[in-house]
Amino acid sequence: MAESETMSIDTSNEAQEDPVADLTDEELDRLVQDMDSNNEVFASETQMFEKYFKRIDTKDTGAVQTSTTTTATPSQSTHDMRVGRKKSKSRNSQMDRIRLTAEQKCDIGQREIEELRDEIEKMKEDSDKVVDTYKAIMEESDMRSAELKKTMYEFDRDIVKGAINRRTGKVMGEKVARYFDDKIRSRDTLIEKLRLKNSTLKVQKTKLHMQLKQKEEMGEVLHEVDFNQLKIENSQYLEKIDERNQDLLRLKLMAGNTLQVLNTYKKKLHTLTMESDRLKTEITSRNDLLQRIDTETVTVEDDRSKAEKINRKLRKQLGDYRVPDVMEYVNEKANLYEMAKKVRSWERKVEIAEMALKTHKKTWNKMTMSSHQANPWGIMETV
Repeated sequence: MAESETMSIDTSNEAQEDPVADLTDEELDRLVQDMDSNNEVFASETQMFEKYFKRIDTKDTGAVQTSTTTTATPSQSTHDMRVGRKKSKSRNSQMDRIRLTAEQKCDIGQREIEELRDEIEKMKEDSDKVVDTYKAIMEESDMRSAELKKTMYEFDRDIVKGAINRRTGKVMGEKVARYFDDKIRSRDTLIEKLRLKNSTLKVQKTKLHMQLKQKEEMGEVLHEVDFNQLKIENSQYLEKIDERNQDLLRLKLMAGNTLQVLNTYKKKLHTLTMESDRLKTEITSRNDLLQRIDTETVTVEDDRSKAEKINRKLRKQLGDYRVPDVMEYVNEKANLYEMAKKVRSWERKVEIAEMALKTHKKTWNKMTMSSHQANPWGIMETV
């Protein structure tokens, strides 16, 4: 008796503590699906936390602790689930102690998003720099290509096509020599210009030396203090030049960014213009469709008014209709039957008369043919 009582108490306690035993198969399937979705969420959170911990310093990792939640799989038996439910309270309290709060999760997620944004911005900046470099290289190559094309065009115009003798079809050496002489002469003029510039610089140098000698003779020689002051002024001017160069570089960068923004807005303007044109065409098509619908509506209204007139007429006729008496209907039906019999009999008589007419026509034709054959000259005799 005592054993049976203890068994009944255990079973009653298990039935009260185990809520899964009373669930149906559909509810268990739904519970398993919810647990799978929760596991996927926990896996994504764990992956994000691992990235975050790899990024921060090793000193800061000790302050944040994470734990992986253990969930029951569908392949576990009901006995294991019952045993696991008995320790649910202590396990849940332990998980509550080591789980991250919602604010900490949001903070980590926000930091990850900021890191990803910084990486994306850095990649954009690097790609923009590379694109600008390639654009500059392309512009330089285009300029060189244009110069080479110009030289090739002039050579083709003056030598290949313009220096051919029409009689012999060969290139004349005089024009070729004149072409290269002109090129050499243009280079000589450039060299002469550079020489003149060099000579003017030498003259300026000699003038400065003469002025320095005159100052030395007159006692206006610069002392060491003057040189130190000039060095200080030179360093100040160099600092100002560096500042101006930095300003110029910053302005160039601003101009490049402005050009990029301008190109972006141009693209947007082109896209919006195309969208506006498309909308205009769509509006015109919709207006045409609306006009057609209006015309169809007018025609349908006319048809409806006509149909209403006919309907009213038919309703009036239906209202004025009078049902005849039964005897009158029977008499009319009998008369109709008699008339139909008479019509059929007369049609039969007409068919018989037509057949008789056909036979009489045939006999008449035979008689006329035989009379013509017996007396073919009868017409002449009567004449």
